[in-house]
Formats: sequence, C-alpha cells, structure tokens
Amino acid sequence: MSNGWTSKPLGQIVTLQRGFDLPKRLRVDGEVPIISSSGPEDLHNEPIKIGPGLVTGRYGTIGKVFFVDGPYWPLNTTLFVSNFHGNDPCFCYYLLQRFDFAGQSGKTGVPGVNRNDLHAIEVFSPDNLPEQQAIAAALSDADGVVAGLERVIAKKRLIKQGAMQDLLTARRRLPGFSGDWEVKRLGDHVRFLKNGTHSRAQLSEHGPVKNLHYGDIHGATSIFLSPAIKPMPMLDSLSAGRLDRLAAGDLVFVDASEDLAGVGTSVEITDLGSTEVVSGLHTIAARFDKSVLVDGFKAFLQFMPAFRIHLCQLAAGTKVLATNRSHVARAEIALPRPDEQQAIAAVLSDMDAEIQTLKSRLVKARAVKEGMMQNLLTGRVRLV
Repeated sequence: MSNGWTSKPLGQIVTLQRGFDLPKRLRVDGEVPIISSSGPEDLHNEPIKIGPGLVTGRYGTIGKVFFVDGPYWPLNTTLFVSNFHGNDPCFCYYLLQRFDFAGQSGKTGVPGVNRNDLHAIEVFSPDNLPEQQAIAAALSDADGVVAGLERVIAKKRLIKQGAMQDLLTARRRLPGFSGDWEVKRLGDHVRFLKNGTHSRAQLSEHGPVKNLHYGDIHGATSIFLSPAIKPMPMLDSLSAGRLDRLAAGDLVFVDASEDLAGVGTSVEITDLGSTEVVSGLHTIAARFDKSVLVDGFKAFLQFMPAFRIHLCQLAAGTKVLATNRSHVARAEIALPRPDEQQAIAAVLSDMDAEIQTLKSRLVKARAVKEGMMQNLLTGRVRLV
C-alpha cells in the first residue's frame, strides 16, 4: 500500500463478462449500438446492457477499449464490464487502456483472452473515488484536446479537397484570372529521365547518391519531397553513373500501384542542396517545360480529374496496375496560364501548411496525453 494506492487483482476492480450473440438475421433497425471487438459495428432496436459500460475484444481485435454511455449490446466476441465494484467507470476506462491484453492472448492455446486469467492479474490503482474521478477528468480533458484537433484537421482536409476540385478544374477562378484554359499534350513538353531498376535489397545505407524508390513515393506524407532532408537508401557511384540526376521541379511518378487510388501518385522534387539523387525502381521521372507546368503546381497534377481519369483508363494489370511513360505523354489536359498556376499552387500549399501545423500540434497533444497516463495511472504524479 502506498498513499492510498494498492495492488489488487483486476477482478476486484472490474468484473469482465462475455458478451452476447446477436446474429444479423435477428437484428432489428434501431438506435442501440452493437459493439464488436473492433468497436461499434451495427445498430439494434433494444439493449441488453445499460451504460456506462466498457467493452474490449475477447478475440479478433485485442487491446482496444470502448466506453459506452447509454444502452448497448456487447457481442459475444467481446468482454464487457458487468460490475465496477464502486470504482469510477471513466477511470477504469483509462486504466484498461494501459492493460496488456495482447500479452495475455493465446495463453491457453486458443487465440484470444480469457477473463479468468485477466481477473487474476495484479493492478495498482487508487482506492479513493475522488482521486479516481480527478484522474479521469484530467485525462478526459486531454482526450478532448486530441479529439478537437482531429475534428479541425478533418474539416480542413475537406475544405482543401473542395478547393482542389474547384481550382484544378476551373470551376472556380481566383481573383484576377479569366479566360479558357489551353489544352496541352504533356508529351510535347516533357523529357523523361533515365531511372534505375535496383531493388531495395541492392541498395544500402551508405553511398554517394540517394535513390528514390517507388515505395518512398507511395509512403510519402507530402506531395513535395526534399532530397536534402528526406532519408533514402543509397546507390553506389558506378550504378548511379549512367542515371540522370533529379533536379528541383522534376515530377516523379510511381509506375505501379495495387489499386486505382494509387495510380498517378507522384512527388515534386524541391530542395536538393548538394544532394545527388536518382529516380529508382518502378518510377517515372519527368522534367516538364517550366513555361507549361510551373514549379509548385506540378505536384497537384495528380489531382486534376482529367489527368487521373486518363491514367486510370490506361492502367493495366491484374494484381498490380501499371503506368508507363507513354501514358503520361499521351495525356491532353486543359491547363491554366503559368501565373494562374502559381496562384493556385500558393493557395493549396498554404492549406497544406496549415494542415501540417495542426498535425504537429496533434502529435504533441497525443504525446502529452500519453505522458499524463503514464504519470497519473501509476501514482507517480498525484492530483490535488
């Protein structure tokens, strides 16, 4: 015992009980959430339990904990708390979030967790209900900050999506711009660069030349890529000797995608500094005439409906959809004048920058919450 905190079996804090079967043929449309091991999955017309309740996966998805305020139906793939033994439900929610359910999975040879095994595990927690409530309130406030930022980011993304749909189709024009866009055949204004064909296994952590692999483009978090700061696998001088070096403003496409959503995915190269970089396996590096496609706007080419539709119609393959240089070159799309391209790129890039700032704040807010959980749920820090 330590200052009102004691170690006791989990079963003395909460009693976990197996959920109840409810086949789809017996479900009736209603407003009662049906909770599976991965969260709310359907609705029913009557509850079998009344909240506040906690539900976690018995098998299937293990480790997630769901808080339910009102009536609900926990499925038989879950465990739900049938008795809180006088403890604060919200505090128990956060306590169970730190519980190692996955580490208990399959101990009896059967995938999933056994409630009797869970009940026997020792847990350190405060006996004082007001302290539990204070901890729960503090963590709930931190959750509120995280959820608020997530909502703002989602809203900003929708606004940006709408702006792209309007500005990249001339449906809406920025102040000072008018007149029809001119149709251009991209192949008349591009030089394709020689790329490498080295697999990941043939690359290394050391070497004089960075190698932009198609996986780095698929996994990119931005449509702009700065080789000067982006970690990449390296290529030796001999192998890189016959390949073209990328320059700022080059647009690098993936030539293979597992689904239509990935067709045409690309990044525009920005700051290189003194870094040498080549385009690698399954990529198409294109150097466009800057008087036709200006720097900063090229990256948004992949979101222009006419270009996407063109590539998706030509993409071939069964398991993998392929794009080639000819597909890109044959695209004929209406483009704004260079000055309008710059204005559109500035607006969309400002939106991107705002979203990135919010995402950075979200990362920090999540880290703060995690630190609070580590301190408050172990008694390391006590609330007055």
